[in-house]
Amino acid sequence: MNLFFKSLIGAAAMAGAATGAHAQAGVDFFKGKTVTYIVATAPGGGYDSYGRLVAEFMQRYLPGSTFVVRNMPGAGHLIGANAIYASKPDGLTIGTFNTGLIYNQIIGQDGVKFDLTKMSWVGKAASDPRVFAIATQSPIKTWKDLLDQKSPVNFATAGVGSASYVETVMLTSALKLPIKLQTGYNGTDDQLAMRRGEIVGSIASRSSYDQFVKNGYGRYIVQIGGKDKDVPQLSDLVTDPKGKELVALIQSQGDIARLTAGPPGIPAPQLEALVGAYKKAMEDKELQERAEKLERPVEPLYGDDVLKAVKAALDQKPETVTLLKDALSKK
Repeated sequence: MNLFFKSLIGAAAMAGAATGAHAQAGVDFFKGKTVTYIVATAPGGGYDSYGRLVAEFMQRYLPGSTFVVRNMPGAGHLIGANAIYASKPDGLTIGTFNTGLIYNQIIGQDGVKFDLTKMSWVGKAASDPRVFAIATQSPIKTWKDLLDQKSPVNFATAGVGSASYVETVMLTSALKLPIKLQTGYNGTDDQLAMRRGEIVGSIASRSSYDQFVKNGYGRYIVQIGGKDKDVPQLSDLVTDPKGKELVALIQSQGDIARLTAGPPGIPAPQLEALVGAYKKAMEDKELQERAEKLERPVEPLYGDDVLKAVKAALDQKPETVTLLKDALSKK
């Protein structure tokens, strides 16, 4: 072996050792430390379920660490997301919030104090199609039944700015749906309201409603995205080009569901350790089994790959941004 190849092998070995030491330094940082995992909604519901699973299993793969879940509901996840973004960038504060905040950043919504492209991305746990869920006691059984309603029916959403709010407003406006929005339903409040009869329906992630529907309390009339064949796809029922663009935009958000991120500037060793622990958590058979029992899909993506997906979702054509702004400006 000549001197040149020996030098290459030596350099590669040194680089590998440096990378390993770098990663280990990040893992060692968390020993004896407490990590606050912020869930930007109230206890109960999909974000809380995913957040607690992620926190529990990440703690397992960062030996000596303690993860504490802190629920910070309000303003359609803006309060929690702003808190994560403004936290000290030491790797000890991360959390989850909904993809509706992508819409808020696209249009420059008031209250947005973050830039999703600058956050320290740890991972995303799932892809989660949207559904129109209708209470069983309602006579609305199909998409046509909804369109044929003579008077607006009550649909529940979380706070202004949440994915459910933004998507319900957009679709109601663009497709001229007979829907009256009722805000402030966090966690499983919307499902309880549907059982009481005060709410007719909701536009939400399918995983949040599968158990509700299986228990006989509701039904799906249409779906946006996903591979399920048991419910009609809204994209097949909408003929208006502008409506189709908004449906496609909503579908792109469902592909990046149940995010975990930290503030900008987390040092590389700590961020590598967090991403590594997240990956091991998502690949853990026990987590996957528990998620399956909870009927929560696990389709993960990690680190920079999530950042790429978020940037792609933010990169919308001017016409689509105008449609989004128009829809959200109408009351």
